[in-house]
Formats: sequence, C-alpha cells, structure tokens
Amino acid sequence: MKLDVIKLDAKKAGSIDLSDEIFGLEPRADILHRVVRWQRAKAQQGTHSVLGKSDVSYSTKKIYRQKGTGGARHGSKKAPIFRHGGTYKGPTPRSHAHDLPKKFRALGLKHALSAKAGSGQLVILDSLEMKEAKTKILAKAAKELGWKRVLIIDGAEIDQNFARAAANIEGIDVLPSMGANVYDILKRDMLVLTKAGVEALEARLK
Repeated sequence: MKLDVIKLDAKKAGSIDLSDEIFGLEPRADILHRVVRWQRAKAQQGTHSVLGKSDVSYSTKKIYRQKGTGGARHGSKKAPIFRHGGTYKGPTPRSHAHDLPKKFRALGLKHALSAKAGSGQLVILDSLEMKEAKTKILAKAAKELGWKRVLIIDGAEIDQNFARAAANIEGIDVLPSMGANVYDILKRDMLVLTKAGVEALEARLK
C-alpha cells in the first residue's frame, strides 16, 4: 500500500510504502471488540464495595425471643432483610483484568491500523518537528488540515515543542509508538502517523 506523505503545512513530502501485513488487512470487528474489552477491563478500578452483614454497625443482640411472638424467627438486625442491614452477596473490591495472548493483542493493533487505512482516515506526516512550542501555530495547521478528533503517533520519542503546543488543543492527542493501542486508535476520527512512527510500528508488529 502506498500513501502520500505530507508536512504540517499540508505540502507534499513524497510517498511511503506501508506493509500490507499491518495496514492492508480486512478489519474484523470480533478481534477489535475482544482487544478493546481487554483494555477497558484492565483500566477499570474495581473499587466497588458494599457493607455486608459482618460490616454494618449494629448490635448483635437477638431482637426478640425465639418463640411466642407470632412473628418470624430473627437474630440480629444486621440481617439483609432489615433496613440498614448488610447487603447479601454485594460487590467487593476486585480486579476486572483478564488475560489476552500477546499475539492476539498485536493482531488487534494490526486490524485497528488496517481499519483506519481502509476507511481513508490515515494520514502520514513527514515529522512533528516545530521550531517553537506555539499552540496558535499548531491549532491553525490542524484547522487547515481538518483535524478535529485526531490521534498522532510518533516514533520512540515525541518532539517536545510539538508535545507542548498540542497539550492545550482539545481533540489532539499525541503518543509515542510504544503507546499505540487499539482503543485510542478507534476512538478518534483520524489517525496520524509520522514516518518514524510507521517504522517503529512495523518493527514492533513484524
């Protein structure tokens, strides 16, 4: 697959050959779904908690005698049947993370990249180098390029001036190549890769 390479000022800077094994696959929704579920489950805090029968603050004294009242048999008021009693089998703090094979996660990333490339939502930039960290300059360039919700992936390290300029612009997120993931790629309308980012991703996914 061949794509044009552009600069931040939208001028052409040549072209690049993309690996069909990474950018030319037929996207499978089931693979993308499983990887996104794995990511979101791992990110879930799992701090949900309720007070059980042994946790609520109440006397454990038997509320009335066993026989002769005509009512049901009861012990303490901590029982779930009573108001302010403990919750029966409620949620407890736990990890929601589950395992997903490393090869499957890599396959998911390939399918996410292929989905963007196949739908015309992939842009290749020459580099992210900026002479000065000016948000105004980057915001103007992004507007001219039509970027509203965009994820930009660079090589191993991101140009510091670009990172500072992009920090205050809503809708522009920047990641190094090692931070590339399925959820962030699919969440944005446009994916922008630098030439260094393409090289790093192809080396990572081969």
